[in-house]
Amino acid sequence: MPKKAKELSALEVQRLRTPGLHPVGVVAGLYLQVLPSGARSWVLRVSIGGKRRDMGLGGYPGVTLAGARDKARAARDTIEQGIDPIATRNTAKSTLAATRGSAITFKEAAERFIEAKSGEWKNAKHHQQWTNTLETYAHPVIGSMQMRDIGLPHIIKILDPIWTTKTETASRVRSRLEAVLDWATVRGYRHGDNPARWKGHLDKILAKPGKVAKVEHHPALPLDQVAPFLLALRQRHGITPRALEVLILTAARSGEVRGARWEEFDLDAGLWTIPAGRMKAGREHRIPLPARVVAVLKELPRVAGADLVFPAPRGGVLSDMSLTAVTRRMGIAAVPHGFRSTFRDWAAERTHYPGEMAEMALAHAIGDKVEAAYRRGDLFEKRRRMMEDWAHFCEMPAQPAAAALDPACA
Repeated sequence: MPKKAKELSALEVQRLRTPGLHPVGVVAGLYLQVLPSGARSWVLRVSIGGKRRDMGLGGYPGVTLAGARDKARAARDTIEQGIDPIATRNTAKSTLAATRGSAITFKEAAERFIEAKSGEWKNAKHHQQWTNTLETYAHPVIGSMQMRDIGLPHIIKILDPIWTTKTETASRVRSRLEAVLDWATVRGYRHGDNPARWKGHLDKILAKPGKVAKVEHHPALPLDQVAPFLLALRQRHGITPRALEVLILTAARSGEVRGARWEEFDLDAGLWTIPAGRMKAGREHRIPLPARVVAVLKELPRVAGADLVFPAPRGGVLSDMSLTAVTRRMGIAAVPHGFRSTFRDWAAERTHYPGEMAEMALAHAIGDKVEAAYRRGDLFEKRRRMMEDWAHFCEMPAQPAAAALDPACA
């Protein structure tokens, strides 16, 4: 045990300037350390487990004489209880450092997740949609919060105001919250269950989206109005009406038509092959072209240096609303995507073609995994006759509802 030194006053401590350790009294082993640079700090010299240790108590005058004595007494009391105050403090520092290393806000996590996953998204709009929805609905509530602190009350605070009024948007926000939180868990930024998960969790608190909001399907043109509409459409000149006509006769999606490139077509073979990167399901899709579509494509002007079949007037891809604008100007409520429903209705109500063939024509994913595993072909030649029949139907006057095509075509 160090000898007790003379008790120094605050003024006497203030005057200590000689480099070295200066005992200040009252608490055994308490010194003011003066460095050659002039810096001064408190040191408590103690014996822990039979070994002498020096424990820093802070700088002077930031820690006053009275404060240093209080800290020294507390440290000695801890040692008498069999606890090493130096080891305890080092552990606390390590824990704090580790905590800081694993700290990340929701906004930071969302930005990193979007950046990491954006390479998987075929459509560049996904990146902006993710960013916009999280900035609008999530960041005002949890954007600045640490990921480890986010819980169910915060998720409910985000979703509750929009769950019944903007159900589709709210459902997407929930899904995106879940994805970002899962990413953070895997990266070690949070622990425990995901508070944004649906099954067995939020489904017990929030109403099912399908029960809250009525599903709105894309407006489609009735079957008996297709031929008159197509006849009127052919009276319109320009690239966009021709793109819409090809969309109708091939039952393709708007983005597939607007982004079509000449290299995808073999007009001699009547074949359009859309690469996997441009398909919603991520698989190559072959479309047999009706004779009318081949004729339309052959009549289109080729723009020098551009590979797009239907380029926008100022270059690049036609906008998403360009085809819709044509239907609006023609005074019909149907939207371009709705013609796919019209085609499906035709196949089901006016023909004997099997449903799976129509689904293949629409490039829909096969719901049954076993069936998908065993089906290797795409019924291309059978679909060729179906698409010719569809084009023929689109050019004929109104058809009786029960007219059926030759069952042998299936």
